[in-house]
Amino acid sequence: MKKTRKHIFRTIILFILALLAAFLLFSFIRHRVLILREKKLLTPPGQMIEVDGHSMHVYSIGKGEKALVLMSASGTICPSLDFKNLYPLLSDEFRIVIVEKFGYGYSDTVNRPRDIKTILSDTRSALMGAGIKGPYILCPHSYSGLEALYWAQAYPDEVEAIIGLDMAFPETYDYTKGGIFVKPYYLAQNMLIKLGIGRFLPDDTFIPEGDFLTKEEEKQYVALGNRLYNNIDVAKEAEEAKSNARIISSSEKANIPMLIFLSEKKLAGSKDLWKKTAYDYIKNLDSVTVIQLACDHYIFHYESERIAEEIKLFIKHL
Repeated sequence: MKKTRKHIFRTIILFILALLAAFLLFSFIRHRVLILREKKLLTPPGQMIEVDGHSMHVYSIGKGEKALVLMSASGTICPSLDFKNLYPLLSDEFRIVIVEKFGYGYSDTVNRPRDIKTILSDTRSALMGAGIKGPYILCPHSYSGLEALYWAQAYPDEVEAIIGLDMAFPETYDYTKGGIFVKPYYLAQNMLIKLGIGRFLPDDTFIPEGDFLTKEEEKQYVALGNRLYNNIDVAKEAEEAKSNARIISSSEKANIPMLIFLSEKKLAGSKDLWKKTAYDYIKNLDSVTVIQLACDHYIFHYESERIAEEIKLFIKHL
C-alpha cells in the first residue's frame, strides 16, 4: 500500500512538472514569435551612436541654445517615451536630449560594468557622437541623481546646473537594500521575461502611469518591456548603487545652481526620509531652490505643466 501511494504521489509530481515544462516551452516559443512580429514597431526615433562597439540611442528635440539632458530612473524601460509628458512643454525654448543607457530603450544590452565612472563615460561619448555639446543642464530622475552629481564633480565645466526631478542623493542608498542578492533578484525576473511570462501580465504592468502615450507608443513600450525588463545592465546598475553613492560622498560637492523637485515618495517606510536625504545634501550649498509636489515619485507623469513652468523660470534667472 505504501509503495502504491508513493507511486501515485510520484506520478502526480511528474505530471505537474511535465505540464509546467510544456507551459514554459509554449510561453517561450510564443514569446520568440511575438518578438519577431514586434520588430517593425521598434524603429528608434533618435540617433543610434556607436560607443565602444555597441549602439546607444540618443533622442533630441528642440533647437534652443541651452541643452537639457533628461536622465531616467534605474530600470525605466524606455526613457525616450517615459519623459514624453514633459519634453514637449520645454522643447519650444530648449534643446531636450535623452541618452538611453545600455540596457534601456532602443540601446543595446551589453553586460558591461555599471560603476558610475563607466556610466558617465558612456553617456558623454554618446553625446559627443551625436554632436551635442555642453555645458548641459542635467535633469535627473531618481537614481540618475547620482550620475548628475558625479558629472558635476568630475567635469564641472560641462554642467551649468542641475534640475532634480525627484532625484536621489548619496545618503539615500544608506536606507536601501543591497548585498549579494540584488543582482540575482533582478536576473530572476529577467529570466521570467525571457521565458515570455511577461506576455501574460496586463499591459499596464509596463506602461507609464498617466494617459500621455498614443496607442502605438503603448505597444512599443510593452514590446520593449517584454525584451528589457530588469536585464543584466539594469541588474549590475542596481548592484553598484551603494558603491556609486560612496564614490560621490567621498568627493567635494559641486556648488552649482540647483532646482530640486521633491515628491511624497517613501524611503525605508518613512514619509520624511526621502526629503531628509535631499535637504541634508543641499544644506550648505549656495544656490538651491526646492519645490515640494504632492504626488508620487514619477513627478513628471503628474505635474508636467507645473514642472515645465518652474524650469523655464529657473533657467531664465541663471
